[in-house]
Amino acid sequence: MKKNMGTADKAIRIVIAFIFGALYFTNTITGPLAITLLIISIIFVLTSIISFCPLYSIIGIKTCPINNEKGKN
Repeated sequence: MKKNMGTADKAIRIVIAFIFGALYFTNTITGPLAITLLIISIIFVLTSIISFCPLYSIIGIKTCPINNEKGKN
């Protein structure tokens, strides 16, 4: 698995996950919407930790900077 998420992308996902989690645990949202947003927040945190988003691979998006190979200018 090659990394396909940049630092800004990971930070945004973590912030969104925190917001969704706060809304869930303060009972601001309830029902199926609450469960759906909690699942999305868990996915956001996991993909941020591993710096890989499977959906990005399917779509062909890469937000991480290009790594230069050793020995090339």
